[in-house]
Amino acid sequence: MSESDWHVDLEQEVELRKLELAWLEGERARIVPVAEHAPRDGARFVDWFQNLEVVGPGQRDPLFDWLATHATLDQMRWFLRQEVDGEAGFEDLVALTQLRMPEGPKLELARNYADEMGRGHASGMHGPMLARLAAELALDEMPDDTVWEARALGNLLCGLATNRRYAYQSIGALGVIELTAPRRAELVNSGLKRLGMSPHARQYYALHATLDVKHSEAWNREILGPLVAQNGALAPLIAEGALLRLHAGARCFARYRRELGFAHLRAA
Repeated sequence: MSESDWHVDLEQEVELRKLELAWLEGERARIVPVAEHAPRDGARFVDWFQNLEVVGPGQRDPLFDWLATHATLDQMRWFLRQEVDGEAGFEDLVALTQLRMPEGPKLELARNYADEMGRGHASGMHGPMLARLAAELALDEMPDDTVWEARALGNLLCGLATNRRYAYQSIGALGVIELTAPRRAELVNSGLKRLGMSPHARQYYALHATLDVKHSEAWNREILGPLVAQNGALAPLIAEGALLRLHAGARCFARYRRELGFAHLRAA
């Protein structure tokens, strides 16, 4: 690469990063006033955070009960195409987020990363598990009709993890994924089982229906509580990330329901 080439690439990157940061700040503007109310005490913050699994945006959305009990194979394939295309790679997001974190939280992030990477065994890596499901359902043969909401969700998570100014927002976003994923994963797995998918193909969702419960407990104990106990000013930043992720997910679920023909149903 010549000197002129890298100058052009760098200038293009700067322009794209300006667009990314402007978008992230626009998303944050709607969340900051709510996140400011998060408790600054470590124990009370963990209680507040855990309650997002019940009262947070997108929770108990009827989409997932419907996927478990009514979706046809074609409808499930369409849903999973959106999920796969919007997947940002949790293990990579954790790896980026742990940079220069305090010792205790950093160690728990490392343990979480190790689980995502199959503890050193390729068969246990979570990313390839999702790829196996995509292959069995031939998702790559479907039209490229991924909705913008799904892509925005992945871009949001990447933006938080790759911009160090949002390191604690990324902690909140990843923590709330671990908190809220198990119920949705269990319902998707039930739908896949009903539709005849093999246990091998369903492994990704079956695993996340159980393992993420333990991960969430560890995040509360080793990451969220200690960070806020040490510095209460981090509470609204972590809360921002959690709420940003939940709002982006809720936006996806509403769009999916419209596309699948039951937009009249609303989250409880």
